[in-house]
Amino acid sequence: MDFGDSPEERAFRLHLREWLGHNNPGLPTSSTSDEYWAGQAAWHQTLFGAGFFGLSWPKAVGGHDLPSVYEAILDEEIIAAGAPPRPSVGYLVQGLLRHGNEDVQRRFLPGLVSGRDRWCQGFSEPDAGSDLASLRTRAVTDGSEYVITGHKVWTSYSDAADWCLVLARTDPDVPKHRGISAFIVPMGQHAIEQRPIRMINGITREFGEVIFDEARVDAANMVGEPGEGWRLAMTVVSHEREPGELGYVARYGKLVNELVHAVEEQPDKYGPEQRRDLAWALVEADMLRCHVSRRLSDRLDGLSHGPEGSVDKLLMTGVEQAVGHAALSIGGAASTEGDDTWLKVYLYSRAQSVMGGTSQIQRNLIASRILELPTS
Repeated sequence: MDFGDSPEERAFRLHLREWLGHNNPGLPTSSTSDEYWAGQAAWHQTLFGAGFFGLSWPKAVGGHDLPSVYEAILDEEIIAAGAPPRPSVGYLVQGLLRHGNEDVQRRFLPGLVSGRDRWCQGFSEPDAGSDLASLRTRAVTDGSEYVITGHKVWTSYSDAADWCLVLARTDPDVPKHRGISAFIVPMGQHAIEQRPIRMINGITREFGEVIFDEARVDAANMVGEPGEGWRLAMTVVSHEREPGELGYVARYGKLVNELVHAVEEQPDKYGPEQRRDLAWALVEADMLRCHVSRRLSDRLDGLSHGPEGSVDKLLMTGVEQAVGHAALSIGGAASTEGDDTWLKVYLYSRAQSVMGGTSQIQRNLIASRILELPTS
């Protein structure tokens, strides 16, 4: 694995660095505020318009067909500039690229990649989170459409979304993994109810419940064939667990750099234990950066990963919670001015071991699918 830039990569890096110097939107330090997430849509479109989004995706859908190392360069320069991480839609793009037919890709991917259209992901349900195959949302045919009825939860940015990638059961008479299909559902219809979920850190807009009460979707919006939804789900979840797809390296780097800056400004304010917490967060964040670089290097060699995404998810969880612990240690519960940013970072980090599949589930997957340990 070579961490040095080629002449072309160096030229790209310098161009990006100069551009970021003039186009950093200056969003809040924490990704745990409604203001931060509200600014992500404009940031997405700004990055795309400048040619800095979807670097490794096909040109046909708005990407640039560049080697994946350019994504790593983008993250590194975003960290250095203190800019917001790139919006995390890569797992949806990968799902549609692998499982969508030409018509689906032509109609939906350009708007998703450019940021013109907002998307959400309707997978988890109140009784089907980590055990996703137990989902109960159903879809029945009605002429050229499907009618969807069910209840989704922890649906990120559902209130702002134009489209939702929904998993629904189309055949209840086959084994549960085989009776699931995937649909791209328009969200702007009266049969869909939004219920925002207020989080412990004060965010009101990131997550929501979505009720589908005979919502309708064109049969042409099915991704793949009937009963192939589980295959798509595994592709999406695998990429959703890769920090390189989510821009999380830049996210953690931004937070750690802000903490380092706080200590440098008032070095006498922090004791050995606080410095130790920050040092560990630095080590963890850099470890993740190196791991993502290795994953990207594998892609350049034509290697793809399946259950190894569970390893990535566990590493990502450890890093986010180390950064959250350092944020609480350095920033405290609130400043004298009442700024509780770092407390919110800590509180948000606690959810990482649950969302996207619990750490227990990831360890089970590693044991059974990578280590091939017996189940009993």
